[in-house]
Amino acid sequence: MRLIIGNKNYSSWSFRPWIVMTAKGIAFEETLVPLRAVDTPARIRQFSPSSKVPCLVDGDVTVWESLSIMDYLAERFPGKNIWPKDTKARAHARSISSEMHAGFQALRMACPMSITQRFKPKPLADDVKANVARIAEIWGEARSRFADTAAGPFLYGAFSAADGMYAPVVSRFHSYGIAPDAVAVAYMDAVRAHPAYRAWLAAATEEPWIIQQNEADTPIEDLRRKA
Repeated sequence: MRLIIGNKNYSSWSFRPWIVMTAKGIAFEETLVPLRAVDTPARIRQFSPSSKVPCLVDGDVTVWESLSIMDYLAERFPGKNIWPKDTKARAHARSISSEMHAGFQALRMACPMSITQRFKPKPLADDVKANVARIAEIWGEARSRFADTAAGPFLYGAFSAADGMYAPVVSRFHSYGIAPDAVAVAYMDAVRAHPAYRAWLAAATEEPWIIQQNEADTPIEDLRRKA
């Protein structure tokens, strides 16, 4: 299996299937295509008909879009429990993952992913605040209603595709100093401590590519800078 991804520092969409496959012990090779280069669309087009990442190639099967990749992996590896086992929990997990896939544009635009950096906190616009509040509500509901706490500290207990879908948000909240409530902070700490998250972050710190994010954001920490 081959997963085509963008820069680890910036590509939130690539992060989602990568962290799930890594967390679940699914073997794959990665092909990283640097974003925003002149030839980026053409290079990705060799694998993905959308010319966007991520894209999964499994023999003669090609799957693009992060959520579709999750569903394909769930069918391909039923024993890996990509989605929660419980029917009600699985329905909830699919719903919040779809909501993540399609929504939260205000947060995406105001706080672009840059996993190796932390920025000086800034006032958030009302639509961004609404996104943050909704995400905190989602995490709180998943943990209180559906989480098997004995199985782990993630949204439904054990790490699942839903955690993969929200991993970039965890990164964004950490980078921009957003801490909605105690439940959200505890969940963020658990995701950031996961070995798969740490592996992605470590690789991101070694990347040579720099893409200018929001100019108004002031970095207070940059893990890419070497001593």
